Order: sequence, then C-alpha cells, then structure tokens
Amino acid sequence: MKKGRIKMKIALVAGGVLLLSVATAGARCGALGCYGTGSNPNYHYVSPHVNSNGTYTRGYYQTNRNSTQYDNYGTRGNYNPHTGKVGTLDPDH
Repeated sequence: MKKGRIKMKIALVAGGVLLLSVATAGARCGALGCYGTGSNPNYHYVSPHVNSNGTYTRGYYQTNRNSTQYDNYGTRGNYNPHTGKVGTLDPDH
C-alpha cells in the first residue's frame, strides 16, 4: 500500500512541476530573468549578402517583424529551431 502512495505523490509532484512550467512559459518576469514567450512561428530566410562595410554575412532565418521583441529567436528564453540555440538577449536589444 505504501508503494501506491509514493507513486501517487511522485505523480502529483511531477504534474505540479509540469503545470508550473507551462504556466510560466508565457511570462515575461523581469529583473534579469525569464522573458521568452515562445518563438514567433512566422519566419523568413535572409539570403547571404555583403554589408556596406564589405563584410560577408551568411544566410540565416529570422522571425517576421511584429510589435514585440519577446518572441524573437534571440530573446532570452526562446529557442531557434534552425540553429538549436537558445536566445540570450534582453527584449529591448
């Protein structure tokens, strides 16, 4: 009987952790933490090009422009599915 209770407690704790992580996924938090609201699903490819100062830039994927920086690939807490990297920038970059 004790094994059943232990399994139930483990399931409840795991469920609580999952619920908490889902509930905070869209949070912006503040003061050096959180930010990411999930990456913008709308993106486009920027072709390789030479900048005006002569430096070459490889092609890359970029989220489409919208009214927020919270859903950009590079914003802290978001994930870039094209590179596998997690964003590190504050939303006001």
